[in-house]
Amino acid sequence: MSLDKIDKETTSGIKIPVVAEKSSSHETDNSPGEYPFTRGIYKNMYRGRLWTMRQYAGFGTAEETNQRFRYLLKSGQTGLSVAFDLATQIGYDSDHPMARGEVGRTGVAIDSLADMEKLFDKIPLGEVSTSMTINSTAVILLAMYISVAKKQGVASKDISGTIQNDILKEFIARGTYIFPPEPSMRIITDIFAYAGEHLPRFNTISISGYHIREAGATAVQEIAFTLSDAIAYVEGALKAGLDIDAFAPRLSFFFAAHSNLFEEIAKFRAARKIWAKIVKERFGAKKEKSLLLRFHTQTGGSTLTAQQPENNIVRTTMQALAAVLGGTQSLHTNAFDEALALPTEKSAEIALRTQQILGFESGIADSADPLGGSYLMEHLTSEIEKKTLDLMAIIENQGGAIKCVENGYFKTEIANSAYSFQKAIESNDTTIVGVNRFKSSLDSPPSDILKVDPSLEQKQVEKLKLLKKTRNNEKVLRSLENIKIAAKEENNIVNPVIEAVEEYATIGEISDCLREIWGEYHERI
Repeated sequence: MSLDKIDKETTSGIKIPVVAEKSSSHETDNSPGEYPFTRGIYKNMYRGRLWTMRQYAGFGTAEETNQRFRYLLKSGQTGLSVAFDLATQIGYDSDHPMARGEVGRTGVAIDSLADMEKLFDKIPLGEVSTSMTINSTAVILLAMYISVAKKQGVASKDISGTIQNDILKEFIARGTYIFPPEPSMRIITDIFAYAGEHLPRFNTISISGYHIREAGATAVQEIAFTLSDAIAYVEGALKAGLDIDAFAPRLSFFFAAHSNLFEEIAKFRAARKIWAKIVKERFGAKKEKSLLLRFHTQTGGSTLTAQQPENNIVRTTMQALAAVLGGTQSLHTNAFDEALALPTEKSAEIALRTQQILGFESGIADSADPLGGSYLMEHLTSEIEKKTLDLMAIIENQGGAIKCVENGYFKTEIANSAYSFQKAIESNDTTIVGVNRFKSSLDSPPSDILKVDPSLEQKQVEKLKLLKKTRNNEKVLRSLENIKIAAKEENNIVNPVIEAVEEYATIGEISDCLREIWGEYHERI
């Protein structure tokens, strides 16, 4: 059979026509910046300002990561993105037995405000926006960020950035949860309420499809599951008495960019359209800002290969192009050596330069919507929209995202998609260059991969021991009791956490207070 007779499909099973024709799904009647924002949330898009180039970084101690941050800012990065180690993510101090061997490995170790002060030393928080990939302990890291800014003389109303704060995705795809779903959702709505009053420039949540996609979901599943989670957060906030137009403008999203260029671009367009209609028609928002799906993108970590790692530069460039053509507000480009280790300074700089070349040399930022009017793009956008809405209806019929977390629906669907994709690679139906085709006898790993010094763990533990001896422990204990009272009495928890952080209570101590009141979540097997 000739190749032109074989059906071509995207990773979500959408058939690609040989030649796309104009249809009723034509979207160019709506310009960029016009509801439902399919073509972009702003009229001029990048003609006014490029997307934020926000490279993700964090390893070892706060001092080491601070040096990497300052290096990246000096190299032209325009926003910070913090990776925290596993112990920090799940609420254990560096001296806890559960943290052994993990301190500073997958991100920076943060135990207390003292570490956060070092992390942002000489970085003006009134000028730089910071994204923090943190979920179950997000309220504690947010409190530390507010406190560091205060020590720099920067008011809360002037700090900008994002906390991921997306706990449903942790139950679905990552596993760095601590508390059961109900109190976890309560923390999030407490943050929404606090931020509405004190943090007008800060994104209170980054509802993340990225980790869902990285776990094996298709493009359609990524959007459907993420927007279903978003609906659950909105419903939780409304139930807590918040006004949709008070918190919706500070909701943000986080998506993956994988390698099927046109499907990825169409995915972003469909997501914007679906979300705008949900917020307007289902939740009755009146403000235009409430309707805007603002999102950060990271290129696909799971698409990187240890074989022929330099090929990852090409993959990352293609994925970054999809994110920009799809209208992202900020972007992280993965380093080519990340299938092997954390990035070196050199590989991180190449990743940043990839964005800068796209932004300043390619010309793709010169038009607000370069692919507007493409019949193929509009065919894919329409098909993704239909498939996404069908999948969201299935989730809704089961009782919504929280019920689908509890009954295992999300995990089962992602596992099935991941299995199908892996089978396609092993059968050579899907080509991964350098892995199942076009192998090279010259392939060898880079010699200069980053290795975290294992002695850093002991140094971090010693610093923590000294802190616990020298702080005012009487004040620490009082502040921890206030957190327990707030948790029991259902008072907003943010202020008590800020007070405890400012007394140098640790992440582990604060998390243990909440564990005592709410317990821990254990997945049913």
